[in-house]
Amino acid sequence: MQKIKQIWQKIDPFSLQVRLTIGITAAFAIGVGSIALWTTWKMQQILIDGHKQNIEQIARRLPGDVEVYSEMFSLEIGLQKAIANRSTDKTLIWVKDKDGTNLGENLVPNDVAYTKLISLMRSPLRTRVYKIGDRYFVVCGKFLQVRGQQLGLLFVAQDISYEQQMFSSLVQSLEIVSLIALIIITIAIAIYIKKSLQPLRRISQLAETISINDLSQARLHLNRAPTEVKELARICDMMLDRLSEAWEQQRQFVGNVSHELRTPLTIVHGYLQSVLKRETNLTPPQREALETAATEAESTIRLLQDLLDLARADAGYLHIHLESLVLNDLVVEVAAMAMQHTDRIITLEAAYEQILVETDRSRLKQVLINLIDNAVKYSDSHFAIAVVLDLKAQSAIIHVCDRGLGIPLSQQHLIFERFYRVDEVRNRFTGGCGLGLSIVKTLVDSMGGSVTVRSKLGEGSTFTVTLPSAG
Repeated sequence: MQKIKQIWQKIDPFSLQVRLTIGITAAFAIGVGSIALWTTWKMQQILIDGHKQNIEQIARRLPGDVEVYSEMFSLEIGLQKAIANRSTDKTLIWVKDKDGTNLGENLVPNDVAYTKLISLMRSPLRTRVYKIGDRYFVVCGKFLQVRGQQLGLLFVAQDISYEQQMFSSLVQSLEIVSLIALIIITIAIAIYIKKSLQPLRRISQLAETISINDLSQARLHLNRAPTEVKELARICDMMLDRLSEAWEQQRQFVGNVSHELRTPLTIVHGYLQSVLKRETNLTPPQREALETAATEAESTIRLLQDLLDLARADAGYLHIHLESLVLNDLVVEVAAMAMQHTDRIITLEAAYEQILVETDRSRLKQVLINLIDNAVKYSDSHFAIAVVLDLKAQSAIIHVCDRGLGIPLSQQHLIFERFYRVDEVRNRFTGGCGLGLSIVKTLVDSMGGSVTVRSKLGEGSTFTVTLPSAG
């Protein structure tokens, strides 16, 4: 029962497979049901018509029989003998005069159904079927005339209960067989439609799982698919080709621009720093302008370096030099560097005296600096930044915790995207262009680790970096 419930919960009533299955099954059921109903009605009519013809033939011939017997006997005896001659176990004949008195009959005594049937028959009638209790009778009635004399009303009835019961049993059996056949056909249709829609599922799975790195290799191979699906797959492959070419052009453009601009900006920054050292030759407004220009140049150089690193990572050229090092010492070094450039307190908590990791020293320093800088920008200045080190299941874990504004849950999965910023207005004052966390994720992934975030509005955020342990 539990398995059936689980299967039922997986069924999507709005899916194409369910709709096609229901539609085809409904059309099949309506068509077959209509044919079955018509066939059943026709078979019943044939069954009844056979009995009707039989009793109508008896009703036509009985007056002639009465005439023959009345030549040898009296009219009453001749009538009774004619009725007895035409009667059978299932064929009932009786004649009533104007007063309703039976002139002749072959009825079975003490039969309630026969007695009730006789009481219902009072006038000439068209041949029709009567149901008395659970029994069925075909009855016809007409005036009985012998030698021009009207003797009364002649009624001929035939018991068709056995045939009707057999027919009903046959119909019930057909209904059961039809229901079973409908279920089997429905299952077969569902399986066939599921297999037919498999190429569409492959297209959907490819679209769902494809990433930037897979654009050049991802292709659809649907050799046995229907022609329409093959055409859709061909168009999807062409679209993937165009996307791959566009992405490659964009990557090359970003890399080339970053590389070409970084050198002249570095030279400009160097000249600005050189000019700033000449304190005696500068007025305060000139110094302020040069310091602003130097700061902006330095910020632009960092941006270009980040773009260049991302371009190299996309191209697979990002150099990672893995080595074993003591994580505690590296974090202390980074914290000391960060406190030189800010008045914030950075605390360090370590569960072990030495945690060895297999990583790239300079790249990990870049990751930690970005995370600490991010925590400084977006947290309350009255609270310290906490860096917590731990070791679990052969993995070194670094937590960078702040007591800041927090990140909305709906946006937490987007913060590692390039150029994504939670609050555009806030970032005008804090600086940055939305590449810091993207760089962090790219570098950590390249070193074989992972980075996640856990945040709550008004309480702060915790960024967790997990790296392979060398111990």
